[in-house]
Amino acid sequence: MKTLFFKNVMPAAAAVLAIAGAFATTSMQGAEKNKTAAIQQGYYPDADGKCTQGPVNCSNILKAQFCLLNVNSGPIVYETDEEDNCVMPLYRIVNGQ
Repeated sequence: MKTLFFKNVMPAAAAVLAIAGAFATTSMQGAEKNKTAAIQQGYYPDADGKCTQGPVNCSNILKAQFCLLNVNSGPIVYETDEEDNCVMPLYRIVNGQ
């Protein structure tokens, strides 16, 4: 009886624990990501294709509307990488969020 228990039940229990651990880890990473999201200066691509800092604050929290240079018009504002390339679009801040 003990042999059947270890052969049949233990692998299933291990799989259930592994799946539960994966979900717990993923949800913790998502919560941490939302904590670190902050208001940041936006950059826009100029005529030469270089990233230029714009006078607009944006957010990297996913929202329905992109952050634009002139609030309702103009180019989309981006986050830059280490080489000052416009890589990640930023989002409009609505009601301080």
